[in-house]
Amino acid sequence: MKSHCAKLLAALLLSSTTLMFSQVGTDVEKGAKTAGHDTKVAAQKTAKGTEKAADKTGDATEKAAKTTGHGIKKGAKAVGHGVKKGAEKTADVAK
Repeated sequence: MKSHCAKLLAALLLSSTTLMFSQVGTDVEKGAKTAGHDTKVAAQKTAKGTEKAADKTGDATEKAAKTTGHGIKKGAKAVGHGVKKGAEKTADVAK
């Protein structure tokens, strides 16, 4: 009788362990799906933020280029005026 009880107890223990491991597998699968979804959401938010930053950088660069171009144009006019005055003074001295 003890032998039958021991076999029955062993069989019961093995079947409960199998059920426990199948539950662990299900939990791992659920965790993986949740982590995958969260990763996808984070990647989408990062991409959107990067796109916004790139747009702002592009606008700022365009504005800086226009300002720089305007400054160069003014500087070139000033240099041209200075060269003209210098040439006039040289001509006056040479007479």
